[in-house]
Amino acid sequence: MNNDIMLTEVNVAHAKRICPDGNYIDNDLILFEEITRLPLPPGSSRMKCLFLALCTSGKAQYTVDTKQHQVGQGDVIIISEGQVVGDYMLSPDCKGIALMMSYGFFHNTVSGIHEMSALFLFTRTHPVFHLNQQQTKELEDYIEHIKQKIIDTDHRFRRELVMTMLKALIYDMSNIIYRFQQTETAGQTRAEVIFRDFIQDVEKNFRTERRVSWYAKKLCITSKYLSETVRSISKRTPSEWIDSYVTRELRVLLKNSTMSIKQIAEELHFANQSFMGKYFKEHVGMSPSQFRKS
Repeated sequence: MNNDIMLTEVNVAHAKRICPDGNYIDNDLILFEEITRLPLPPGSSRMKCLFLALCTSGKAQYTVDTKQHQVGQGDVIIISEGQVVGDYMLSPDCKGIALMMSYGFFHNTVSGIHEMSALFLFTRTHPVFHLNQQQTKELEDYIEHIKQKIIDTDHRFRRELVMTMLKALIYDMSNIIYRFQQTETAGQTRAEVIFRDFIQDVEKNFRTERRVSWYAKKLCITSKYLSETVRSISKRTPSEWIDSYVTRELRVLLKNSTMSIKQIAEELHFANQSFMGKYFKEHVGMSPSQFRKS
């Protein structure tokens, strides 16, 4: 029996239904100026979006994939798609700000930024890190400016402008994550190192290689060991990670390029356009042409 079906899923659309007066863009982004308004279910729930929050006062604790984490003033929390969150406890004086964004929106925002995905994947096993006073102020300023553009619904390029501002925020956050990562790498387990190296290899090679066996051979381990290790760290299989990179790139090219569907199939080394169409429909739920028109 698959226990995942018992978990409530949390995404931007869910948050909008509960907080319709929030600051949001479609079903892709929502900003909470007060963390206590987050629409989190009382039990464990699976995140179907990227969640980023800053604690500005008080304390909180929660679990991510059953591991407990403590949060205090100046701490940033990043929870990725697919992770299970639960056991929330907030102190009476707990305050903070938070962003929730769909993974499609996030990946479109960071598309083409070198190492960005690998850096954010580090936060799957390190979902809390501390900012100094200056970094905290900068993050608060970023989010305030983004909020002002979100609520400016008359702006002709509102969505594009918010994505650009988010990209700048993510650049700065990734620099902090990178420095934090350098101090933590020495203490990583063998499984965490394999997962990190696998993701970095996928990020570089997914356009031409989609075989798990190819990545296992590159890492000098068996396919079975790679699958067990990646699943233990991320709760997803290597194939699911590879497919997520491929479908993300397909979405970006279909929406943001003038390439024909045949050219996109060739760019990502599919056997032919028909095969790519079947692959895309299986993972996205519609044909490439339907997605491009949507």
